[in-house]
Amino acid sequence: MERFRVVIAGGGVAGVEALLALRELGDEQLDITLLAPEEEFHYRPLAIAEPFDKALARGFPLRQITREQHAHFRHASLERVEPESQTAITATGAELSYEALLVAIGVRAVESLPGSFTFRGSQDRAGFKEVLDEAERGKIRRLVFAMPRDAAWPLPLYELALLTADRVASAGTASEIYLQTPERRPLEMFGPRASAAVGALLEQAGVSLHLGRAPVAFDHGELELSDGDALECDRVVSLPAPEAPKIPGIPQRGPQRLVPTNGYGKVNGPGAQYAAGDITSFPIKQGGLAAQQADAAASAIAAMAGVDVVPRPFRPVLRGALITAHGPRYLRARSDNAKARPESVASRSVLWWPPAKIAGRLLAPYLAEKAGYPATVRDRLADLEAPIGDDPASFSGDHEDVVRVALQSADSNARWRDFRGAMRWLEVAEDLELYLPTTYDAKRVAWNELAQQEVR
Repeated sequence: MERFRVVIAGGGVAGVEALLALRELGDEQLDITLLAPEEEFHYRPLAIAEPFDKALARGFPLRQITREQHAHFRHASLERVEPESQTAITATGAELSYEALLVAIGVRAVESLPGSFTFRGSQDRAGFKEVLDEAERGKIRRLVFAMPRDAAWPLPLYELALLTADRVASAGTASEIYLQTPERRPLEMFGPRASAAVGALLEQAGVSLHLGRAPVAFDHGELELSDGDALECDRVVSLPAPEAPKIPGIPQRGPQRLVPTNGYGKVNGPGAQYAAGDITSFPIKQGGLAAQQADAAASAIAAMAGVDVVPRPFRPVLRGALITAHGPRYLRARSDNAKARPESVASRSVLWWPPAKIAGRLLAPYLAEKAGYPATVRDRLADLEAPIGDDPASFSGDHEDVVRVALQSADSNARWRDFRGAMRWLEVAEDLELYLPTTYDAKRVAWNELAQQEVR
């Protein structure tokens, strides 16, 4: 029997989550090809920690992922689509026929605030380290972290501000840290409770929060604001705006060339074209939401292929793990009913399992296992409730002490050549902190290989 051909264009969060979801739903009925211009899936959220020498963003080979999922990998970018003939054309001229196409190629990060330093991720690590070094040495009197109106995901800016404020305070310099945002409340998309907790964290860290006005441009020591006012400062760090590449054959709208879809990821127009992730017109660009969109599209594609499944529409649940100098804070917002009051939760304790910056239903447990950790009891992402009395705004040394003990225990196990035990302790430390220190990330790779040799 000829299998239903699916082409997934994009090797990011939405693309890999869709691959995992399609394999889960219709393993025998689908012939899947993953098309991507890069060889690795990059775990981008940890790029925030790189300039502070806290962690390194990981990469996972896409060829290996597709092989494990019994799919094909094509190393090329999507150039255009011919909907009538249901053909995807790559930049190398190759033609891929499909019964269903899922476009999940993401977007480019482009400068949005003229005159500022735009932090896009790992590629800007060195540049931001220079800014951080100047702030630590007191060469910057006032450093502003600015959220442009067209930036689509504000949480990294809050992380940069909090981590920088801690570094400056530790250095004992007088640099002032400001955060300027058009939001009415800090991280307002997470709702009032989470927003109040984040505001308290900023206050305790010494970050001066300025709300309700969007930054427009930075020039000659002044940050121009949307109301015509200006804020004096020495340096400005901002986030980028999303911009999709032009893909002939795919309907795209507006200057950012985003793709409108329905609740199942279906793209308007002829043919079975779907889209998920940052390239869609959904206003928030975030990994967990991209994974949810991919799940919805995968369920619709599987149903089209004849799999006995009821398609599940995209109903966003926003989960965000805010990295601070004193451990992560977990934030969640959802509304299962349009008439109900939306949920808003903030906690020092984990609000989903396995804990991850990218809270993908299948991707989070899959990457935990790929990192070398034993398979968890839950093979699907599951939400947890915050413990009674949990105070997300509190700082204490307990968190750092527990992480330190976990890492020391990992070292002890490794010295006794119990590498599987060492990996379990590393998993504890990473679950607590969301990342491993760079030295222990290198140990994780070595210990995992040695643990595999023990099994063999």
